[in-house]
Amino acid sequence: MTDLFSPLGANLIFASGVWLLSLRRRNASLVDLIWPLMFVLAAWIWLDSATAGLWQWLTLGLVMAWGLRLHVHLAVRNLGEPEDRRYADMRRRHSPGFWWKSFFIVFVLQAVLAWIASFAILGAMGDGHLAPVAATGVLLAVFGFGFEALGDWQLARFMADPGNRGQVMGGGLWRYTRHPNYFGECCFWWGIGVVAISAGAWWALVSPILLTALLLKVSGVSLLERDISERRPGYGEYVKNTPAFFPALFPKREG
Repeated sequence: MTDLFSPLGANLIFASGVWLLSLRRRNASLVDLIWPLMFVLAAWIWLDSATAGLWQWLTLGLVMAWGLRLHVHLAVRNLGEPEDRRYADMRRRHSPGFWWKSFFIVFVLQAVLAWIASFAILGAMGDGHLAPVAATGVLLAVFGFGFEALGDWQLARFMADPGNRGQVMGGGLWRYTRHPNYFGECCFWWGIGVVAISAGAWWALVSPILLTALLLKVSGVSLLERDISERRPGYGEYVKNTPAFFPALFPKREG
């Protein structure tokens, strides 16, 4: 029987090592770089290569593609940058002693959350998949991966242009939703959840439910938009014309 807790132990060891590195660099936002890699780690641990079939290998491939792409994207975006403002604010609130507090409230917390959010992978690694349902899940995951990757690429190109400094990205996928990357990520994990359902693992839906809640209410949309209008003056108008999460089929035009 698959060991449920092995990825949790691996995550904690991984997070502990990066925590030590974060102390040296005084940068707790390094945890963001390992978040997607924890899912890749779980997929490899839960894969039984001796008995794995098509759907198990597809699940591994999808999770690896998602995790490695996101890791590289975050690494390139944050290369040479100071600590992310979210963690800098946390550092101020929890000082003195943030150096040891960060181990629990940042690194251990994310290791545990990543483990729970990986349960869809465990479910998808089961046996007895209903092929039409599993194929639907794979297609949804591929769509989500592409939507997220394209949104990130479009935003990176926009921000690389010095002429766009302080401006709001409202083209490409960002014309249809204010957070195509988050929408795509949710679609990806609901797709993996559907693959798990095809194997009878309904309990694995805790994974996409948790990730959706995190992206909408905790670390994603709500956190990012808390003060973005102050940093980008045109964002208020953008909000009026563009939905926060689910893409609009017929987006409004400014003016």
